[in-house]
Amino acid sequence: MTPYAVVIPTLVRDTLADCLAALAAAIGPAPAEIVLVDDRAVALPGPLEHPLSVLGNLRDRTTVVSGGAHGPAAARNSGLRRVTSPWVVFLHDDVQVGPHWCEQMAADLDEASPETAGVQGVITVPLPAERRPTQWERSTAELARARWTTADMAYRTDVLQQVGGFDERFRRAHREDTDLALRVLDDGWRVRRGRRSTRHPVRTTGRWVSVRAQRGNADDALMLRLHGPGWRARAAAPRGRVRRHLAITTAGVAACVLAATGRGAAAAVAAVGWAVGTGEFAWARVAAGPRTRYEVVTELAASVVIPPVASWYWLGGVWRYRGAEPWCGGCR
Repeated sequence: MTPYAVVIPTLVRDTLADCLAALAAAIGPAPAEIVLVDDRAVALPGPLEHPLSVLGNLRDRTTVVSGGAHGPAAARNSGLRRVTSPWVVFLHDDVQVGPHWCEQMAADLDEASPETAGVQGVITVPLPAERRPTQWERSTAELARARWTTADMAYRTDVLQQVGGFDERFRRAHREDTDLALRVLDDGWRVRRGRRSTRHPVRTTGRWVSVRAQRGNADDALMLRLHGPGWRARAAAPRGRVRRHLAITTAGVAACVLAATGRGAAAAVAAVGWAVGTGEFAWARVAAGPRTRYEVVTELAASVVIPPVASWYWLGGVWRYRGAEPWCGGCR
């Protein structure tokens, strides 16, 4: 059996105990090491006592380190530096590995060819059967189709050391896993999908999660700088709506400026453009969802706010990363 370690960055949410309990219960060769990276700004020992207690016999091979609240990319690098096994598996703290995950993991790693540097797990996202999914549920479900997601992703430890690990300029859980995989592929390695399965429940969140998620547009700007305009095709990543958001925002700003300068007719034309673009965006979000009052009100409000917020983060990212160089991070 090929020894492997498991690294889990965490903010010590309620989901962590279920994640560790599923790992401890999985049938098959257990991980040789487990590294929990506490990435809270203030790491307190108390809240970790219950999650660690569910590990049973795996508790003795578990290490807790502080991530310093620098984001999941830096947290994974902190865990990686503690790993001595030839393979390291990254999990999110809100997933639940399948009942035969350890057994399937051993098979995935033993079947990896010498030129294979990474093996991705199969992610399933449970969605409600009695209604259409909400926008947040649909967004989470995209993980089931995403390439190279660190919800369950195994890499050769030495390969990650060679490429410098995760790029720590990605400060949130967005695109840092895609960037790493593309650098590994550019180094001549292969990354394939395995057969082990992991469940990713939809996490409870607030009403404005879609607005907060627009910060990812800055990460997309960094990806464009680092990997060029073809990175989305290589990663099979949807293009998104940033161009439409820029157009809608431009129309809205133009309508306000033109109205303020007394050019009423031109302002009306710009306002119509803003209204049509916003209306189309709102309908696309509402039509696919359950259309409850809460969801409709949320999506209508979000559809007004998201275009300028997305444009702000995109343009800010383009400016901030205009001179960004490829990540090395102490690579060999």
